[in-house]
Amino acid sequence: MPLYRWWRLAVVGTIDHEKVVAQVAEDSGWSPRYAFMTMMSAGIAVLGLLLSSPAVVIGAMLISPLMSPILGLGFSLALFDFAEMRRSLIALAIGAGVAILFTALIVLASPLKAPTAEILARTRPNLFDLLVALFSALAGTFAIIRGRGETIVGVAIATALMPPLAVVGYGLATWNMAVLGGALALFVTNFVTIALAATIMARLYGFGHFLSSQQSWTQTWLLLLAFIVMAVPLGLSLSHIAREAVTTNQIRSFLSDRFGANARVTQLDIDFDRRPITVRSVVIAPRSMAKNNGALETALAERLQRPVQLQVDQVLLDPGAGALDVQRAELRQANEAASAAIRMENTIGRMVALAAGVSPEQVTLDREHQRATATAAVLPGANLATYHALEQRISGDAEGWQIAILPPLLPLPEIGFANGADNLDDAARRAVLLSAWAAKRWNIPALGVPGLPVEGSASNNPPLSARRALNIAELLRQQGVRPMSAPAAGQSFSLLTAPVEAAPL
Repeated sequence: MPLYRWWRLAVVGTIDHEKVVAQVAEDSGWSPRYAFMTMMSAGIAVLGLLLSSPAVVIGAMLISPLMSPILGLGFSLALFDFAEMRRSLIALAIGAGVAILFTALIVLASPLKAPTAEILARTRPNLFDLLVALFSALAGTFAIIRGRGETIVGVAIATALMPPLAVVGYGLATWNMAVLGGALALFVTNFVTIALAATIMARLYGFGHFLSSQQSWTQTWLLLLAFIVMAVPLGLSLSHIAREAVTTNQIRSFLSDRFGANARVTQLDIDFDRRPITVRSVVIAPRSMAKNNGALETALAERLQRPVQLQVDQVLLDPGAGALDVQRAELRQANEAASAAIRMENTIGRMVALAAGVSPEQVTLDREHQRATATAAVLPGANLATYHALEQRISGDAEGWQIAILPPLLPLPEIGFANGADNLDDAARRAVLLSAWAAKRWNIPALGVPGLPVEGSASNNPPLSARRALNIAELLRQQGVRPMSAPAAGQSFSLLTAPVEAAPL
């Protein structure tokens, strides 16, 4: 084919393949300089994220060395060079581990721990992220092959390898699994896409031409499968984000239509995670356009064809009000909303302090995420069930807030079984659930369950004590607490009280 011959002679023939491979191999391995630059990049990135400063985050991208081992991985896939592949993967693993641990330490030492817009922006990967990584990788690989590697800096900015890793470290330090998982998915999307795109470009420019047709077809099918596997969930995520955007526009349009052309929707907050979705809005409108909130909620539910909880704060103006009156109304509404939020926060703080037996100053209030936390004092005659009941009572009165009362280190409840029975009755379930709640409040990841068989040693006909322990362990897992056959030596795991025989049912 003339086009193929032209490409081989005019394009591929002008490339010094050995020089390019040597350059990629030189930059893709681990070294002390690589580890140091990764730590510095990670530190700058996490500080930029905590400060919500895009300029600082971009600075971290500029010095991040993570692009080199990923390109090395891509070229090794094109050449079937397993030694280089192993070398690049080791460097990437070291760099990612160092970055995550270093950023986690910075977050633990930082007084700023609230998630910012820069952090949240890197927790919901979608198909567009894959496309950005793909185009950036193609450009970066082209720059390396054609001897214009300095443009790799701009590519690193677009691909953003380090900020997602810094968010993973943030999620690890704050134990926010949703943030950690989303950021890790974004990093994996980026680095896999870059590596595979580098493989495609390398093969296109004649690297690996000595491979057999079978090896080439194997590469092709693996590349297609990898992109499909990544594209499907990311496409679903993008679809979900698009539906939320459409719903937001529908709600804003609905409110504008209902209150008329002279009205202004100054605030619109939508919580899509709640069922039904919760909408809170502030509308400034003429007094003649006042609406009943219940009727608005019913009409909006019909418009969206889904249940919705709507709260509209209406700021009503007299006829003839001008722009200055509107600004005054907006300012008054903002002040009233802020005052109401402060009053609610103070009320919840006092309630939690009273329940926990501490002063209001000892209650930690996170207004942005509506979470109140307090370490409870030792109350005379109180057990774990007492503190759990207090937390539940406050949670019922503090609608929309997450209440966490950390109880003192008290004995876990006994778990009783009827004679000869291995199933958990209501009382036993409550005791296990209470133990799981206490473990999470104490930040203990695992509980010891006496009689639980060691993993891999379970028999087809376990004894009664083992069956009881297995049922307890399953309920603990459902609550996010890891069961252990016995506490590890030297670790501060709490030991679940041994099952005791109860009176026959």
